[in-house]
Amino acid sequence: MPQTRLGRNHRKQGFWHYFGRFLSWCFLVLGLLFVSGVGVFAYYAKSAPTVTTTKLQAGGSSALYTNDGKFLLSLGSDKRNYIRSDQIPQQLKDAVLSIEDKRFYNEPLGVDPIRIAGSLVANIKGHDISAGGSGITQQLIKLSVFSTDASQRNIRRKAQEAWLAMQITQKYSKEKILEYYINKPYMGYNNYGIGTASNYYYGKHINQLDLSQTAMLAGMLNAPTSYDPYLYPEATKNRRDTVLYAMYRNNKIDKQTMNRAMAEPINYGLRPRHTNNDHSQRRIIDDPYIKEVVNEAKAKGFDPYNSNLKITVNIDQKAQNELYELANSNKVPFTNEKMQVGATVVDPSNGHVVAIIGGRNLPKVALGYNRAVQTGRSTGSSIKPILDYAPAIEYKNWSTAEILYDTPYVYSGTNVQLYDWDNTYQGAMTMRYALEQSRNVPAVRTLQTVGLQKASKFAKQMGINIEKSQGLSVGIGANASTLQMAGAYGALANQGVYHAPHFISKIETPDGLEHLYDNAGERVMKTSTAYMITDMLKGVISKGSEAQIPRLYQAGKTGTVKYSDSELKKFPSYAGTPKDSWFVGYTKDYSIAVWTGYDNLRDGKISGNGENSAQLFYKSAMQYLMKDKVNSDWQKPDTVVAQKLVSGRAITNELYVKGHTPKPPKIPKKKKNDARRIIMGRNQDNQNEQRTQSQQGTLQKHYIVRRDAYGNLHYYYYYTR
Repeated sequence: MPQTRLGRNHRKQGFWHYFGRFLSWCFLVLGLLFVSGVGVFAYYAKSAPTVTTTKLQAGGSSALYTNDGKFLLSLGSDKRNYIRSDQIPQQLKDAVLSIEDKRFYNEPLGVDPIRIAGSLVANIKGHDISAGGSGITQQLIKLSVFSTDASQRNIRRKAQEAWLAMQITQKYSKEKILEYYINKPYMGYNNYGIGTASNYYYGKHINQLDLSQTAMLAGMLNAPTSYDPYLYPEATKNRRDTVLYAMYRNNKIDKQTMNRAMAEPINYGLRPRHTNNDHSQRRIIDDPYIKEVVNEAKAKGFDPYNSNLKITVNIDQKAQNELYELANSNKVPFTNEKMQVGATVVDPSNGHVVAIIGGRNLPKVALGYNRAVQTGRSTGSSIKPILDYAPAIEYKNWSTAEILYDTPYVYSGTNVQLYDWDNTYQGAMTMRYALEQSRNVPAVRTLQTVGLQKASKFAKQMGINIEKSQGLSVGIGANASTLQMAGAYGALANQGVYHAPHFISKIETPDGLEHLYDNAGERVMKTSTAYMITDMLKGVISKGSEAQIPRLYQAGKTGTVKYSDSELKKFPSYAGTPKDSWFVGYTKDYSIAVWTGYDNLRDGKISGNGENSAQLFYKSAMQYLMKDKVNSDWQKPDTVVAQKLVSGRAITNELYVKGHTPKPPKIPKKKKNDARRIIMGRNQDNQNEQRTQSQQGTLQKHYIVRRDAYGNLHYYYYYTR
């Protein structure tokens, strides 16, 4: 028995021995982790950016600069109602602190350990470090010095935020830090700070607001777009009530006061939605461009209103001014004042959006509706070069002389017959002629031959998303914006290399990090394809288009959209007029897409001079842009062969992909004293039009034989030197 007790004691001593060693190792590991954490913190803190009073006091708006480094404008309003600490009502301080950081005055280091610990637990559960543990001091640092880009929410940034929060806590009083914070955040509609927002939303100084109104503004600090009282009154009320409840829980108001404030309608005292009266003329002119800059920055993960970003944009201000002038003056004729326009100018060599216009006679509303990027309107025939003919050349090596058929056509699986714009059919014709004359049936037949799936994939490389539900009819009209069309045609102008249109070339965050967005582009088609399409589109302009500019090397395509039968039933007087009118054209330096039409059917119809508005708008814009540019033509690549083709009395210079030129038929040897004759044209009713072969100087004659859809033979000859 004693031995047994000894064994038990020995086991107990062994347990405590190993447990003690285990604790020692745990303390050692924790110590190492602590030392390592301090080391990492010190390492990141050492590289933290500098905080200045100017940065803390400034609004959070981003500044826009042009590519030559010149300041363009600020995203914030020009007028800011900054309120000093002694002007901030205690009611506002209580509201902000209750909802944002109730332990603010008890944070001697500028960080809240309890909040950070809670955030750490939430982050571990969520397997990321994005959940916020920042109090007001750290939020002020984030808004003043760092980007709010979600990708920057990492250990390095959190360490630097904490370090800088400690620094400013030692340098500034709590009241001063709170002052900076209340005047810093974006509050919607180009307003920064609660003082500016008070005037905008209620037309009053902040000390004139009641408790409910104060709580609403305090609630907007968290997400001003989501808690917009004009657009989302219910969400705004819920947020306001959350603030009031937080004030009650924080012993700043009693329950009766809370209930009385919650009962107040959210729109009580709210001014009607309006625009700031301090927008400069430049801001009005640039509004559609600025809107797309904001959208693009957000798509890249930045918050341009709260991040103090330095954004380099690709705008050409003079070109932007010109587009605004063309849309809002009498330089370009429109049917009436309600007729609208959307236009985009792109540099094909890099994808820079040079200028963009979102409409005519626009109200002075910041970031208003932009028709240049609307994707709900059909492009009409302007899609044909991209979706129909370019894929045929790219994948099937068709020449510009490929024989196509403008004959009666019914969409497969339906009883819907396709007509051309003049409700006639012209029989066999070359691809060049079909494109120049904008014949619908040859275009759809071409798309059918290539295959909708293959052609759609081709167009998607250039930013054009095809709705497959439309079927083959998409070959004569796809839904796309002027931004997308200018970019796609830019690939033709740039010898087959596509640069996605973009408004921003660089974003610099307050901590000095630069994000660059220009790139080398992507080859989306062969050089031969781009050149052959361009050569055909030159003919579209040169053969009587209103867009023709003497002696300028340019190419382009019109596009018109018809009204549906149901629309004509409602508005029978619209018959024979286009619903939408497009022109997309380009030189080597610029690609311009223009849409004209009406927002609503009841606004009117395109008639008179308005039928040419798109072409004339393009013409005026291109003349302005090219006046100081070198007028140079595209050079034919070695992969393209040019040959003259004679059909009847017409002589055209046709293009072939190298290695795919036609083989002429065998011609019987000439007998002595035999005057050779060759049939030209169609064998119709057994009547053959005959032409005597003649010598054409030093030209060598070749022959082509084609059979049309009716079985008739067509004989052509062409010359080569």
